[in-house]
Parts: sequence; C-alpha cells; structure tokens
Amino acid sequence: MNLKTIIAIAFSCLLLLTYTRAQEKPFPDWNGRSCAVVLTYDDGLNVHLDKVIPVLDSLGFRATFYVPCNSPSLAKRLNEWRTIALHGHELGNHTLFHPCFGKSQARTWVKPEYDLDTYTMPWMIDEIRLANAFLQAIDGKKERTFAYTCGDNTIGNVSFVDSIRNDFVGARGVKAGMNPKSIPDLFDLMTYTVDGQTADELTRLVDQAIIEHTLLVFLFHGVGGEHPMNISLPEHNKLMRYLKKSEKDIWVAPMVEVSTYIRESQAKK
Repeated sequence: MNLKTIIAIAFSCLLLLTYTRAQEKPFPDWNGRSCAVVLTYDDGLNVHLDKVIPVLDSLGFRATFYVPCNSPSLAKRLNEWRTIALHGHELGNHTLFHPCFGKSQARTWVKPEYDLDTYTMPWMIDEIRLANAFLQAIDGKKERTFAYTCGDNTIGNVSFVDSIRNDFVGARGVKAGMNPKSIPDLFDLMTYTVDGQTADELTRLVDQAIIEHTLLVFLFHGVGGEHPMNISLPEHNKLMRYLKKSEKDIWVAPMVEVSTYIRESQAKK
C-alpha cells in the first residue's frame, strides 16, 4: 500500500469520525440551547413573592405565574405582582375565579358558585377575557399564555379551546410529558406537576429534556408551604441551582416567550 493510499484512507476515517460526532451532538435549536425549561407557578400565592421570586431573581431566571384574579395575594400585594412583571416574569391567565368541575369530579373543595358543571360557554369565555383585561391593567401587556384550571377545558362536554386561540399565544394543561419543538398544538402544552418530589427526581427530568431536545414545563403550587401540593423550599432551590449549573444547555424563559419562539420557528418551515 503506497503513501497516497494510506493518506486517503486516514482522511476518510477523519471525515467519518467528524460526521459521527456531529450526529451524536446535534446543533442546539432552542434559542441556541439543547432544550427549554419553563417554570410555572399556579394560583398566585404569597410564597411565590416571598420565597420563589428572590431565588429566581438571584439566578437571573424568569418564570410564568398563573394568577387567578381573585387571589388574596393579588388583592393585597398588587404592586409587588406588578413589579415582578416589570422585571420580566409573566403574569399568565388563570381565569377570574379558578373554576373547576366540582360535583361531577367529586372535588369537594370547589365552591358551588365556581363549579364548571354549572357554567355556560359564554360565561366561561367572558371570565377568561375579563381576566386578560385585568392582567393587562396590571402589567400593560397584551400577549400572555393561559393555564386550564384543574386541566379542565370543556363546558357541557364541549371544548372551549378553539374559542380562546386568538386570545393567547399558548395554553398549558396538566397532562404529564415532554413537548417536542414540533408540538402540534400550542394549546395543549404538557407539564410535570410538582408535589413532594425531591430535587434529584426533578433533575432527572431536566437531563432527559437535554438528551431529547424537548421543552420541559414544571408546574408548581406551594413552595415551602401555603398549598396542599407542595415542594420544600430547599428541594426547589436545589433544582434551581442545577438549572443554573446547566445553563449552557438549557433555555429558561417564561411560557409566553417559549410559545412565541415555537410559533415563529414553525412559521419559518
């Protein structure tokens, strides 16, 4: 075998190795990162202002807070909620009164006046749009996302999803799962509900999202208390530090920004 042949074979092997490594590490496509993570906090709780915002702001993370307009915290601490919106956090629509199916789903905690079993379609749509107007009066923003209360999105067995598509950029449900960038419906975004898990359990989901190049949405309620569905503050903060450590691979942003990015990316195809 002559020298030219040996050099040609070596060059071919180098090209093959380069191609293989490129296939193993595809180019990031989540705003320059391997995956996206959205932190969502439901129900407008005091702990979100007192315990969550300080750690998020210290790490430079922005999140989405789905705040029902009848939240006691919103009424008492309106200026603080306005301030976090000014700092880049999203105030997401979670309706006026957080109605859910009560009697039909044996949810005894649902007040009769907020039982979706008694709602009409116009009533629900009006409530959602009034909540949008209320939130705009707080943060001055016209674009935001929606979170289905209790994951319920029907009235009388008829979906109201299509009726609100022009009012929002996207909507989060409660079904567990990762969201691919090619997600077929931005009004059916999947999430992982946090309720008692350890940070190690949640970071495994983060690692999965990095490997699979997907959108991972976390749904928090209580953080260190104030809600039956809860994660301890140390475990929550441990997860936040893990996200910060992996920041080169993860795009952490509010739901409205990630949904807009997906929509614009899909429109370019």
